[in-house]
Amino acid sequence: MRLVVDLNRCQGYAQCVFLAPDVFSLNGEEALRYTPYADDARRDQVAAAVAACPVQAILVDDVVDDARDDVVDDMMDDPLPAAFDVHH
Repeated sequence: MRLVVDLNRCQGYAQCVFLAPDVFSLNGEEALRYTPYADDARRDQVAAAVAACPVQAILVDDVVDDARDDVVDDMMDDPLPAAFDVHH
């Protein structure tokens, strides 16, 4: 599944970090880092993080794509690559 965080909406409450730490993390006190593609094994954690976000900043796209699955497999070796270090 593909994740997008609206960083204009995100306020750094970090509920997502507590509920899905393999997908979301904080860099410093407010800079959110996240894996834009999460595998289906993390679906429940991600769903809990989406539901807990007080500002509804997390969007999930469940589009199935074989090429994307290969990217997910590669990214799971390093779930928070530097290329996706997102600051706001």
